[in-house]
Amino acid sequence: MAGVRSLLLLLLVLQSSCVGVRSPLAVLKRFKETTRTFSDECLGTTRPVIPIDSSDFALDIRMPGVTPKQSDTYFCMSMRLPTDEEAFVIDFKPRASMDTVHHMLLFGCNMPSSTGSYWYCDEGTCIDKANILYAWARNAPPTRLPEGVGFRVGGETGSKYFVLQVHYGDISAFRDNHKDCSGVSLHLTRLPQPLIAGMYLMMSVDTVIPAGEKVVNSDISCHYKKYPMHVFAYRVHTHHLGKVVSGYRVRNEQWTLIGRQSPQLPQAFYPVEHPVDVSFGDILAARCVFTGEGRTEATHIGGTSSDEMCNLYIMYYMEAKHAVSFMTCTQNVAPDMFRTIPPEANIPIPVKSDMVMMHGHHKGKIETESKDKTSLLQQPKREEADVLEQDFHVEEALDWPGVYLLPGQVSGVALDPKNNLVIFHRGDHIWDGNSFDSKFVYQQRGLGPIEEDTILVIDPNNATVLQSSGKNLFYLPHGLSVDKDGNYWVTDVALHQVFKLDPNRKEGPLLVLGRSMQPGSDQNHFCQPTDVAVDPGTGTIFVSDGYCNSRIMQFSPSGNFITQWGEESSGRNPKPGQFSIPHSLALVPHLNQLCVADRENGRIQCFKTDTKEFVQEIKHASFGRNVFAISYVSGLLFAVNGKPYFGDQEPVQGFVMNFSSGEIIDIFKPVRKHFDMPHDITASADGTVYIGDAHTNTVWKFTSAEKMEHRSVKKAGIEAQEIKGKGSGGLNLGNFFASRKGYSRKGFDRLSTEGSDHEKDEEDGSESEEEYSAPLPAPSTSSS
Repeated sequence: MAGVRSLLLLLLVLQSSCVGVRSPLAVLKRFKETTRTFSDECLGTTRPVIPIDSSDFALDIRMPGVTPKQSDTYFCMSMRLPTDEEAFVIDFKPRASMDTVHHMLLFGCNMPSSTGSYWYCDEGTCIDKANILYAWARNAPPTRLPEGVGFRVGGETGSKYFVLQVHYGDISAFRDNHKDCSGVSLHLTRLPQPLIAGMYLMMSVDTVIPAGEKVVNSDISCHYKKYPMHVFAYRVHTHHLGKVVSGYRVRNEQWTLIGRQSPQLPQAFYPVEHPVDVSFGDILAARCVFTGEGRTEATHIGGTSSDEMCNLYIMYYMEAKHAVSFMTCTQNVAPDMFRTIPPEANIPIPVKSDMVMMHGHHKGKIETESKDKTSLLQQPKREEADVLEQDFHVEEALDWPGVYLLPGQVSGVALDPKNNLVIFHRGDHIWDGNSFDSKFVYQQRGLGPIEEDTILVIDPNNATVLQSSGKNLFYLPHGLSVDKDGNYWVTDVALHQVFKLDPNRKEGPLLVLGRSMQPGSDQNHFCQPTDVAVDPGTGTIFVSDGYCNSRIMQFSPSGNFITQWGEESSGRNPKPGQFSIPHSLALVPHLNQLCVADRENGRIQCFKTDTKEFVQEIKHASFGRNVFAISYVSGLLFAVNGKPYFGDQEPVQGFVMNFSSGEIIDIFKPVRKHFDMPHDITASADGTVYIGDAHTNTVWKFTSAEKMEHRSVKKAGIEAQEIKGKGSGGLNLGNFFASRKGYSRKGFDRLSTEGSDHEKDEEDGSESEEEYSAPLPAPSTSSS
């Protein structure tokens, strides 16, 4: 019977699905036919289709303002695809808060089970086969597709509808009867991707776990007979009795680990520790370890919370011309081989109680979390790691028009006391190989100073220019900072000077440090100074100097020299206090620390502002060779790196780090345009980030995911937007697998497609999709 079940499953899985894309204008035109009305509380859902450029668009799929009345409610809604042509999903972004939503699934199919604006999912998801495109679960880590990889959708075989399923676990967050608009945003492109993503599902269909048995192994293995696939992520799934799930590639009797994880942790897709390629003739093998202790009768594979499952999902990519979107393995073709399985596969992974993934009914955590959040709001500062729960996430604000301002080369960005964005740019001047001689003397003085305003004050909401200044003052603007009184502190690398400017004063600078057009290395000269930081408590001035000096200089509030430290680095392992272009400064006032972006050494160094004592170095392989700029706010350190050198793999991107530990908690890039030389970064206390690029002449705005996505969500009387700097969780991968209707307690009692974690609640007879979500493999710097 197991063979018959597997054959039926495979036949259903091989049924094709559907999705597509035309130009964004055509998309918008067509989408008018299917636009739905959203609740007034559902901010951010009025533009379901958002053009990005001539080939790309974003699709915003949200619940239309729902209020679940009972815990463990599963709501579904559908959205017709705005185009029929082939496209590629290259990114998925969750629009959900773990405080409200337990998990979400996104399906693609040709006909949803209902045509209503939303419905109870126990009525079904799709009339035809439903392919899982995306999954997100509370507490799960984020993920992204590697560069150049996409899930192929649409065309002749793609789905016509998206169906969103949202599981509301505990509804205590809805005591005020507010309306929820959780969902997911997709980034689609019609540009063919060189690498196509897919899924390989390994799944047991006939495991029996005897009652009281201490250890029971469920083994799966299949020969691989396709073109090479490259594994980049994996996800495990069982119910309550699962202890550990492990997956391997077996080649020439050698076992190579794909992934090993406890199924009681958030069931996300985790990146493989080392890339694994699978070729024709290899064997794929998986083992689930269960226990029957505590059960009074045998446990079978099935769909209820008292049944079990043994699933290993393997995310891979293949060359487009050979790509297969999904494959399955439900057999054990080499049972004797498991005698040599690595011992680690038999060792359960311990899980802390607060990280256990809940199955079936989900009770007891929401109220506690609400109390925790309330106490968080009462704290004056979120400074340390215990406040940052490692789920902070920012993404580009796609509706912010400032990206189209197109000033000159953007060298500096900062925020004034009113939280307006201040931009420092070079107008029609550029820094190139002809700008300086070998002694760092500026060679284009004859051009005169920049004749347009070089300092722009921008409305952070609509990008309107509120004020401008700086005309006929500068030659090559570089660093910008704003002190607590709203004064601008800027550097000019051609003038080799530092200026203090009152934005409301027209008479000239309040203070000038350095000698005009005179590079030097003594107490009165700078050599291409890069940035300024002013201590808000003491008024002490710190200057990073610079491209041709390797030092930090300290001045009194009136501009008198106090001290300096630092020296040029030598060798491949620079010591603390050595610099190779100290390019950007960030003060951490409450800790009396000054951090320096040591650009060409690809690291961040932090020092005590009083003793100049070295405190810590923050350096990550993902920085590559350069760190261009940094910004500190509320326990978080933000940074941007530079373009990779030839042969290097690290892409240019932004980073969010826990300042206390130095750990990276988020990586981000823009959707519109791309980073080329992100030259400066600034962040506000609410998690908004601005980055200025000196090569693309662009400024981007990024906003914390929770701030953007959950303004309608309330819980325990607390507005979600008041909880600053908290992210929402995982960015997930697509094109999963088939949904299936029906496991029985002793196997499949109906035809069903493989690949879902469908779990049936025996108390109310409703069916649900078990939570699962995915994490992130990473995709793929000059003067200025």
